[in-house]
Amino acid sequence: MGKKKTSSNSSAEPVTLKVLAAHLKLDPATVSVVLNNVPGRSIPEATRERIRSAAQKFNYRPSFVARSLRNRRTMTIGILVPVLADGYHTEVMSGIGDHLLEENYFYFIAHHRHRTDLIEQYPHMLVSRGAEGIIAIDTHLDHKLAVPAVAVAGHRRIKSVTNVVLDHNTAAEMTLRHLYDLGHRDIAFMRGQPYSSDSEVRWQGIVKVASDLGLAIRPELTIQLTKDLTTPELGYPVVQQLLAHHRRFTAIVCFNDMAAIGAIRALHDAQLRVPQDISVIGFDDVPQAAFQTPSLTTIRQPLHEMGKLAAQLLLERLREPAVIPQEVAVKPRLIVRETTCAPRQTNPARTRREAVRL
Repeated sequence: MGKKKTSSNSSAEPVTLKVLAAHLKLDPATVSVVLNNVPGRSIPEATRERIRSAAQKFNYRPSFVARSLRNRRTMTIGILVPVLADGYHTEVMSGIGDHLLEENYFYFIAHHRHRTDLIEQYPHMLVSRGAEGIIAIDTHLDHKLAVPAVAVAGHRRIKSVTNVVLDHNTAAEMTLRHLYDLGHRDIAFMRGQPYSSDSEVRWQGIVKVASDLGLAIRPELTIQLTKDLTTPELGYPVVQQLLAHHRRFTAIVCFNDMAAIGAIRALHDAQLRVPQDISVIGFDDVPQAAFQTPSLTTIRQPLHEMGKLAAQLLLERLREPAVIPQEVAVKPRLIVRETTCAPRQTNPARTRREAVRL
């Protein structure tokens, strides 16, 4: 039995533009115009169809690299992020990705685990691979980059970097006013990790609003997060340690929702009920917050919208380089669910803690 003749379009390697043009007996420039959808050229539809059919038959693909060199456009964005995990970062990235998809942009993602050496190196690497701009999420940038950049949760004023931030003063007002109006005066506070971009500005907002309301921030009721975690394990051990000191409190303000979920578990394991014994309030309103039992009262950051806004601002800057807003702030919302209520007249927390010998 003779061997079947291999068809020309089954070749592993696509043909070049010149080979395709020679096959069609057309000028390579005409073929390039059609296959790259260059507007404004009068080419008969029959010729266009013949070119497209031949390109499909011979598995021809326009050279993206060559086209980029000609146009000086790669349609590629670089994204810097601390971790690839559920929660805050993925919600922001989904907003970025959705908008870039709509605008036919490709993107690279590099995660750096808050390592300063990688935060320094990765922008250069992304630009060398064709990134026209950089979006940094929860990343401490400390100098101007080689390309336009937008920082989500960026709080440093850096030339050519636009910051997309939450109004943390309003968020602090919503958080503490909610607990204050419920009647809470003995409140425990959870500070974010020092390397998190929002930690310091969020804490300063809480300190100011607490002072305005006459609420004391007591060192013995202040927890400092240090672990690089994005799971409920972040809040679990620090609340265990807080309970071990037998301090009286009726509510906990958590740094984020994941830490709040861990805190609720620690309270449950100590035979304390949320919110009847201790109220808990989170931050971010990640999807898990609404489906946690009890569902979590929290401050909503419009994370998806912030990501989309960051992508919009960066693409606008690529089109109009002269337009460089320094900062764009978005508003938070208080989402009241099941983890906060008025404190009991006599808080049983200390009695219960002693009973279980924490």
